[in-house]
Amino acid sequence: MKKFLIPLCLFFAVAAHSQDDLLKSIDSSQVEESYSTATFKALQLVTLQTTKMPAKKEFYFVVSHRFGTVKDGLDSFFGLDNATTKLGGIYGVTDWLSVSLSRHTLNKMYETGAKYRMARQDAHFPVDIVGYSVADINTFLEEDQYPGLESKHRMTYVQQLLISRKISQKLSLELVPSFIHKNLYNPELENDNQFSFGGGGRYKITKRLSVNLEYMHNFDNPGFYENPLSVGLDVETGGHVFQLIFTNSQSMSESGYLTNASGEWNKGDFFFGFNLYRVF
Repeated sequence: MKKFLIPLCLFFAVAAHSQDDLLKSIDSSQVEESYSTATFKALQLVTLQTTKMPAKKEFYFVVSHRFGTVKDGLDSFFGLDNATTKLGGIYGVTDWLSVSLSRHTLNKMYETGAKYRMARQDAHFPVDIVGYSVADINTFLEEDQYPGLESKHRMTYVQQLLISRKISQKLSLELVPSFIHKNLYNPELENDNQFSFGGGGRYKITKRLSVNLEYMHNFDNPGFYENPLSVGLDVETGGHVFQLIFTNSQSMSESGYLTNASGEWNKGDFFFGFNLYRVF
């Protein structure tokens, strides 16, 4: 547990130090309400959500792909033969609340979510805090494989707290504690309740280009599952953000990404993909 407390302490130490410097630079007689902006340019870091929120009445159309593992080489054309797709939409109900709905071809899963802002980084508060609640429905499960299967067993719930800090104009960091509950419990594979902790960051290379990195550690992790580790590249092109992705998890749902990463980076077992967001 120490190895997770140390980066957590460093994160808030940097935030506190930066906050002190910021406050010193402000004339106490002329304090203005000014929130930090553009901490992240995309709604996702790589697969994890960021603290960025859609504006009120803003609609995002989402198209995501994860191809198969590249380790099979030309046999699967480096994974391009085994693509999975996510299609969805995100709507800003207010400036602090958005709702989402998506369909994933992997496990024929439907996913609905709500994202809500709880606090914003400004001269008086060091971080952005956003809650993210998700419910998944796995329609791929068959009764002949799971006798006694009921509708409730198809459900998985994820609750996350997104805590981010814009360190500078180029660097932003985020911490993400997550709780996952699966109604379908298989004692040979996993616990029905799982907790993971991690996060990542974004580093701006140019005005329209940034590199992103994220990692999550599962505290209830079966030996044959890996901890998700992903790297991405954000490309801003006018009305949308295009994200190129390399990850050890093919799943694009929150629950699948956090608990079912199968690839091993050191063996060349990882997946290429992309996220595309179009704003209306």
